[in-house]
Amino acid sequence: MTILELSAVYRSSAVLLRERMRMLRLEMRQSEDPSQAQILKRRIADLTPLYRECRETAAYLEHYYDGRRQSHGKH
Repeated sequence: MTILELSAVYRSSAVLLRERMRMLRLEMRQSEDPSQAQILKRRIADLTPLYRECRETAAYLEHYYDGRRQSHGKH
């Protein structure tokens, strides 16, 4: 697998995470049970850094060979 292919995997994972978070937000807004809404809110909070890291890693890998790489966090 090339670095560019790996970046596509990270990008795809970010899309899936974003969609899951969108679904959880919708479910949270529709929930009439405050404890269930809190559980969903926590799950969204847990997924948020994973989503951000997937996006950042994808962007970093997409430009790995550019020679003009920007610093992306800990990479």
